[in-house]
Amino acid sequence: MTDGGAAGPWEADVLRALRDLAAVVGPALAPPGHHQRLQSLVDAARDAFGSQACSIALLDPDEQTLTFTVAAGVGATSTLGLRVPVSVGVAGWVVSSGQALEITDVTQDPRWAADVAEKTGYLPRSILAAPLETEQTLIGVVEVLDRDASRPGAERDLLMLSLLAQQAALSVESARLFTDSGRMLLDAIATAGGTELESLAHAMDDVMSDRSSPVDPDLAELGSLLARLAAAGPAERRLAVRLVADVLDYTDGRATP
Repeated sequence: MTDGGAAGPWEADVLRALRDLAAVVGPALAPPGHHQRLQSLVDAARDAFGSQACSIALLDPDEQTLTFTVAAGVGATSTLGLRVPVSVGVAGWVVSSGQALEITDVTQDPRWAADVAEKTGYLPRSILAAPLETEQTLIGVVEVLDRDASRPGAERDLLMLSLLAQQAALSVESARLFTDSGRMLLDAIATAGGTELESLAHAMDDVMSDRSSPVDPDLAELGSLLARLAAAGPAERRLAVRLVADVLDYTDGRATP
């Protein structure tokens, strides 16, 4: 760093690299075990419904495409990573409408996209689907294929799937909050340019104001608190880490079926 706190050519290159890193590092900042929790949910759903397959697809940031993130059962390997426009198929209809759906014969339903199913290697006869929804927005869909409709309690399956979708949405929302906070803080550190820690809070404000999409109020407040925490002492930071860990443990417990 040059005299007066301004970044020299070498430091400026480092800071630019740090800002570039902040733009792409988000997925690596997801809390450990997040993917495993979603996988456990679809595994449990497949068993509970006596179904041939179950999967969760999440909306991409552009909100125009669904990506199948976890899957269990027949065709699971081919389903993972499959990308489908929200204008196509049953999953797209559920996300677009925000409504849970039961189809007993997909061949008789115009929303069914057989070409998409063929990519997974499995053509189901029936589908249950429910949206993953938070208080702010729809974030994805969970699908159950060819459940055992003859087992006791099957008449309540759509309600049960909707409850499971709420648990999955909580898990996804918690992970995204964690990820966005870490990415924003990293970007703010780069914006501060290596100056005194007191400037980090102002840098955080600049980062949030530059975002193209509205910032969740709770996330904005959390970002500001993280910026203030960076200037606190080690004892205060350790206390904050323990408190956040306790909150995440509680959230994980709520997301367990």
